[in-house]
Amino acid sequence: MTFDQYKKSMDGLKPANMLPQLLQALWWDAKGQWDQSHKITQEIHSDEAAAVHAYLHRKEGDIGNAGYWYRSAGRPVFKGTLEAEWESLVRELLNSE
Repeated sequence: MTFDQYKKSMDGLKPANMLPQLLQALWWDAKGQWDQSHKITQEIHSDEAAAVHAYLHRKEGDIGNAGYWYRSAGRPVFKGTLEAEWESLVRELLNSE
């Protein structure tokens, strides 16, 4: 799936079942469903999940918790906009499929 196809999928009511869970989580986040996104993300234990978890807490404004998750992911705190971080995470996850 390309990034443009992923963005187009947001016209639907729910993410495609074939999407990996972290891409589903970011899909829900983009639809304004932070809680659903967080619920999915916190059940996955990987560096990629920690990076998504960090983004979600940064978006929430919980910078301390976000910092913990960035460290867990082995990444620096993202310095760009939330939108840029979301896109970066989606592109990374699409490329790892």
